[in-house]
Amino acid sequence: MDYTYPSVYFSYFLFFFFLGGAIFFFARSIRDGYLGKDSEEAKYRMLEDEEA
Repeated sequence: MDYTYPSVYFSYFLFFFFLGGAIFFFARSIRDGYLGKDSEEAKYRMLEDEEA
């Protein structure tokens, strides 16, 4: 029995699975505003002193 084809199909499956996951989370982060012009705004808001 030749085990070459299952290992090649499995490696291609893993490659496209991880590639799809990376594209999915990249698109989701753009949609949620993590990679935009105001992406650093949360950091500056956290560092501001609160006036009590």
